[in-house]
Amino acid sequence: MDYDQSKIHQELRAKVRAFAQERVKPVAVEYDEKETFSVELTREMGQLGLFGIVVPKEYGGQGLDYMALVIAVEELAKVDGSQAGTLAAHNCLGVNPIYYYGTEEQRRKFLPSLCTGESVWAFGLTEPNAGSDALGVETTAHVSNNEWEINGKKTFISNGTSLVSGGITLMARTGERNGRGEISAILVPRSAGYEVERITGKMMWRASDTGKLFFNNIKVPESNILGEIGKGGRLMLETLDAGRLSIGAMGLGLAIGAYEESLAYANTRHQFGKPISSFQAVAFKLAEMAMKIEAARQLLYHAVWLKDNDKPFGKEAAMAKLFCSEVATFAATEGSQIHGAYGLVKGSLIERHFRDQRILHVGEGTSEILKLVIARKVGCKI
Repeated sequence: MDYDQSKIHQELRAKVRAFAQERVKPVAVEYDEKETFSVELTREMGQLGLFGIVVPKEYGGQGLDYMALVIAVEELAKVDGSQAGTLAAHNCLGVNPIYYYGTEEQRRKFLPSLCTGESVWAFGLTEPNAGSDALGVETTAHVSNNEWEINGKKTFISNGTSLVSGGITLMARTGERNGRGEISAILVPRSAGYEVERITGKMMWRASDTGKLFFNNIKVPESNILGEIGKGGRLMLETLDAGRLSIGAMGLGLAIGAYEESLAYANTRHQFGKPISSFQAVAFKLAEMAMKIEAARQLLYHAVWLKDNDKPFGKEAAMAKLFCSEVATFAATEGSQIHGAYGLVKGSLIERHFRDQRILHVGEGTSEILKLVIARKVGCKI
């Protein structure tokens, strides 16, 4: 089945591919080496209409579907994981929760600037002692004088520390219910005054913004609750389900990028008087990469189709994210082998892809958690 053959999807793919080749590729090596988060490229992505892709035009978005978002992420990921990660995190974790769960007032207040690239938004789940144990957050929020007073810290937060970071959807413990922590989501703009610290020295996505956030008696209006009090856990899980589609797109795009780079290299690199693609050992690697990429594409696009058609997609999203990450690892590993020593030198696309693929097994649910999700979805008593 051709899932993305509409004229809108084709035009979007061509537009993002051109942007990736003309604007991102020439600077990707330098930004990776210097760990440069580019405000300029981020705002250009906003101007291209890549932020707020699924948000209706009345709030400043593009009014497109999730397939459009996945296509955009995939095309960027072929060239650079950092810019693709910025795009995926801002759309799926930043913009979309406000659109899907926000009040009309919240949508009109926050979404327009987030859809243009003027600012980006973060999602605050992970803490030093909370990650896969998503309901174990220790950050607290209590109401006093019609305000939320927030204390705690978050870590490994995407789009949380740069000059264009506009704020965060914070997961916080707001009370106790039936002996368990009550988790709620609260919109906390950067202007509230929390402190930030950028995380550097990363192996992957070195040109993306990842950081630690510190909340010390930070106050925001009581009306900044996103969704219902105590329903933050459900909001979070539903957000992650959709977010897994974009991480799957990153895996697919990375795998395609590694495959295309390796095929081109194999056809031009000569040994024993022949291009190395003529040797069965290399040709079979490329054939298997192509086969697995096609399988990953079909699995991911089917999951996206389910979401766009308002059908249950949680199991398929978990499968797609898990499988696409595994295919990305396979393509980056085999591609590196095809490149030989050249694939081990900084500055090559295949070397960067080899580093970037590791995060795909961690973000939006580790591979182990995804297997747990899938096992439960298929009926295992686990």
